[in-house]
Amino acid sequence: MFVGYIRVSTDRQAASGLGLEAQRTAIEQYAVLQGREIIEIYVEAESGKLKDRPQLNTALAHCRRAKATLLIAKLDRLARNVAFVSALMETGTEFVAVDAPFANRLMIHVLSAVAEWEREQISERTKAALAAAKARGVKLGTYGVVLGARKREEADRYAESVRPAFIAARDAGCASLRDYAAHLSAAGTPTPNGGKWHASNVSLVLRRLGVATA
Repeated sequence: MFVGYIRVSTDRQAASGLGLEAQRTAIEQYAVLQGREIIEIYVEAESGKLKDRPQLNTALAHCRRAKATLLIAKLDRLARNVAFVSALMETGTEFVAVDAPFANRLMIHVLSAVAEWEREQISERTKAALAAAKARGVKLGTYGVVLGARKREEADRYAESVRPAFIAARDAGCASLRDYAAHLSAAGTPTPNGGKWHASNVSLVLRRLGVATA
């Protein structure tokens, strides 16, 4: 007999069914091929980094009571952590991963190590991408990319609204950023944030407009 265990990484994935059906299909097809019954399937929505898995603990307890084998679709659905998988193996509960059904203890350790390395690489790439986005001025957090795009659109609209004032300043002989700041202030041209004109915000607007200071 088998006890099935399915894990997705977030509650949102669990609610949407994303990934669940593929795992369920994989373990059900494997059980049919083996001519064995799945007596229960437990579903968990937890990160692969976490060691506290209520549904996995329940599934393992069920396996021990029924003398059944834990059946999972992929080894990394147990955990992307070598120590966690090693501790699980030490409990003596048999388990089979559909993606590596003939794996021995050594192979399971190797596959777990690869899964852990992959998780760490994904984490590092994500951190690097977020840092790069932050350096480009993208506002991070909830809907960060959308907010960043909106801010850029607002900045573009503002720049176009003051284009005539900047062209007038250029035609009046302004040659430096300070010249522009003084001219715009004297003309009463509003700044992007309602403050004073100075070299830095003049430079930002000029870059958006493509207006040269020479």
